[in-house]
Parts: sequence; C-alpha cells; structure tokens
Amino acid sequence: MLQFSDEHEAFRTVVRDFARRELAPHVDRWEARGELPIEAVEAMAGLGLFGLVFPEEWGGAGGDFTSLCIAIEEIGRVNQSLGITLSAGVGLGANPVHSFGTDEQKARWLPDLVAGRRLGAFGLTEPDAGSDAGGTRTRARFDDDTDEWVLDGSKAFITNAGTPITSLVTVTALTGTGEISSFLVPAGTPGMVIEPAYRKLGWHASDTHGITLVDCRVPAANMLGAQGSGLRNFLAILDDGRIAISALALGCAQACLQLAVEHAKERHAFGGPIGRFQGIAFQLADLAVAVENSRHLTYTAAWLKDHGKPFRQAASMAKLYSTETAVDATRVATQVFGGAGFIEDSPVARFYRDAKILEIGEGTSEIQRLVIARGLGLPVG
Repeated sequence: MLQFSDEHEAFRTVVRDFARRELAPHVDRWEARGELPIEAVEAMAGLGLFGLVFPEEWGGAGGDFTSLCIAIEEIGRVNQSLGITLSAGVGLGANPVHSFGTDEQKARWLPDLVAGRRLGAFGLTEPDAGSDAGGTRTRARFDDDTDEWVLDGSKAFITNAGTPITSLVTVTALTGTGEISSFLVPAGTPGMVIEPAYRKLGWHASDTHGITLVDCRVPAANMLGAQGSGLRNFLAILDDGRIAISALALGCAQACLQLAVEHAKERHAFGGPIGRFQGIAFQLADLAVAVENSRHLTYTAAWLKDHGKPFRQAASMAKLYSTETAVDATRVATQVFGGAGFIEDSPVARFYRDAKILEIGEGTSEIQRLVIARGLGLPVG
C-alpha cells in the first residue's frame, strides 16, 4: 500500500495551500499574458521549491525526489505551465550541472539555480531529430588557437530558454563521428540566438523557444562531463524527468477529477444532479481508478529512485500511464461540463489544452512503450 511519511504529508499541505493562495488567483491573467510570470517563479523560489533535492552546500534542502514530485503535482493541480517550469528548472536546468559538473561549474551556476534566482534550460531536442536523441546534428569543433568549442546547429522546444532570468542552456553537440558531448552555454553568449517564443496549444504561461547556434563559442572549461558522454548523461537525466512529468500529469488528472465530480453534484438537469446518471457516474468512477493507479506508479518510481534502486522501467511505466490518464481526464471533465467546458474561462478547457503535450515531452508514449518492451527483453528496434 502506498504510504507517505508525516513529513511528506505536511509538506504537501504547505505546497497545496501556497498554490491555492499565491498562484491560483493569478493563473487566468498569467495565461492570457502568454509568457512566464517571473513573480510566480519568485514565489516558488521563496518557498524553496527549486532547491528541494539539492545538497545544503549549494543552498538546497537536501530532500528526496518524492518531495519534488509532491511539489510538482500540487503546483500542477493549479497550473500546468508553472508545474513544468518547476520541473524543468530543477530536472533539466540545475540537475545536469549538479550531476555531471566540475566543482568550478557547480560553484558558478548552482547557487542561483538552486535558489530559483535563475533558470537553466536543457537543449537536447532538434527540429529533425525529435525522439531520436542520437540523431543530433548540432556540431562542435575545437579551436586550438582560442581554446574554445565552436557550436553550430539548432535546438527546438526548449523550456525556460528565453526568460529574463535564464542563466544558461546546456546543449548537446557532435564532437566527432557518433560522439555526442554537452556544453554549458551562458545566456547572452554571442552566436546563441533565442528564437521568438512558440505559439503553443497549451502551457501558455510556460517559456518555450527554439535556439539557433551560429559560430557560438564557449571556453573548453564549459564542456559538461567527459567528451562523448553527453547522450548517455542526458538520457539519465530524462529518466528522472519522466517521473516528474508523471507527477505533473497526476496533478492535471486529479484536478480534472475533482472539478468534474463537483460539477456532477451541482449541475442539475432533468430533475436532479447529472451525477446520478450512470453515463457520467461510471466515467468518473473509472477515472478515479486511473488517477489512483497513476499515483501509485508515480510514487513507486520516485521511491525506487530515492532508495537507489533501478527505476528506468518504473519511470517509463509511470510516465506512459499517467500522461495518457491526464489526457483522458481532460476529455471526461470537458464532457461532464458540457458547453461550459468549451469556454476558455473554465479551468477544464485550460487543462484540456495543456494535457496533450504530456504524452509527447520527455519521451513520447511510443518511446515509453519501446523502453518498457526492451525492459521485458523483447528485441524491438
């Protein structure tokens, strides 16, 4: 049986109250503005959410991954854009530096990233590669005269890449035939062009840009990890991120279930609440089961990670199931709300738009099935 410690339950209460009090009243305005609200990042940083899993020596709380998932779930119940901002800021911004950086790199970048004063971005995806992370075309050549790496290429769909508080983008590039390495590129580096923000279906208050690298020079000391280790290291980062996305999806599904149940009790038609009809009640019952399953898968994967046990298979299972549950939850909730669910003023309409990307980002559902099948020992290609 899934059980949380008293500390985890107390922390959940704190984050839930914070999200409802400090974030929820402003969500509609932030979403309409169509850009990341820095004031929301500052509020989450003030609660210490960006430093939950990092050691105290870098200003973190030294907490476990389960606590981060709780925070992402609760923020995601209020707003998915802010949930992904937190998830990416920790998992894709600071974590690569913490996991693979030198002492000098950590000292330079981690204090601000852990405190939430700055955000980092993770430049892996490319326009022509997508799920094929090994299909990187961005190249890095070494200039012996200047002791610099020169980057040329492009990245796509990069979260937190163009905010006013972005401090660095970690990018992958070919340093030889079949050899992928990663580099820390400080924001504002000449040759790194942050393209205009995407006009997205959902996640309107999340920052997402494409990046073009043209003769972009970084010092040799900015290589992150050993030469040729970039792909392997980034795939390990994605394993963590899949659990976090599962938590974000769980927040979406739980919010939709709660909204739909409340509406089914309050909305009257044909002489009584619509929740008395089996056509609605049974859909919500099935959704409640799926949400509970998502919770178990998510936090089982987090527990495995926290206890140093293999978790790649569990992470893919959680990500696959929870994200597809979230998409189903938004469809059911919108149907329960009827015409009111089709109006932008309705939270379920926003969740409906936000949910689809959950099945795509950090590895598509198809990639998760591939990982799971390989974990079963099947010879899938």
